[in-house]
Amino acid sequence: MTTKPDQYAVMGHPVAHSKSPRIHALFAAQTGQQLEYRAIPVEPAGFAAAARAFRDAGGKGLNVTLPFKQDAWVFADLSSVRAERAGAVNTLIFEPGGTRGENTDGTGLVRDLTVNHGYSLAGRRVLLLGAGGAARGVLQPLLLEGPAQLVIANRTAGKALELALRFGDLGKVSASGFAELAGRQFDLVINATAAGLSAEVPPLPDGVLAPEGWCYDLVYGNGPTAFVRWGLGQGAVHALDGLGMLVEQAAEAFRLWRGILPETRPVIAALRAG
Repeated sequence: MTTKPDQYAVMGHPVAHSKSPRIHALFAAQTGQQLEYRAIPVEPAGFAAAARAFRDAGGKGLNVTLPFKQDAWVFADLSSVRAERAGAVNTLIFEPGGTRGENTDGTGLVRDLTVNHGYSLAGRRVLLLGAGGAARGVLQPLLLEGPAQLVIANRTAGKALELALRFGDLGKVSASGFAELAGRQFDLVINATAAGLSAEVPPLPDGVLAPEGWCYDLVYGNGPTAFVRWGLGQGAVHALDGLGMLVEQAAEAFRLWRGILPETRPVIAALRAG
């Protein structure tokens, strides 16, 4: 009798475009793991039922993308400290004792910056654009790297202030509206706004990027994103999209599921090649 490979999936709406099935297939081939991974589209109000059905059918774990990361946090029986901080879960681990929730987004971002690109966050002035779920997911890992300051800027400054208060015990973090950034400079500007999905750029004042500064967009595309183009126009030494973060957060999920951390560089290179 042939044993069915362990089952994993990503759930989202929409999710057909997801690169996660290819990423995890490459990880499995590299590490000799027997598993199947697929993308499952879920209707907006249907996450809990879909996740429960997948788990009850023997599924071992799920990745969760927009718009279900908060739903996944609610669904989990127990969440990690970083997932609790974020109020969002992007990785579910189905175990005999219950469902465990994790958030690997921030780990993926930090690993891409520090390991793949050799960027040290310690002592840097960091500007994080946006105060939604994407920003919440990366704040703790960013602050644990010891930046000199981290400013959260958002169109609605009150939401940024709420996040700054929530994470203020982890480092020097403050809030701002976009207009109030005039005259200030940052070594690293990270775009975590939804504007990137619609090829827009937040209304940033000129000069906000310091000389020798870096830019990082959490989203990615087939070509340079609007924010990457903005960064290059502002003289960024490096303007990076989120493909490396995508692969790195997937690698952390793979480690949580399979107990082995795959090599990410060849996978990133394969995705870049098309």
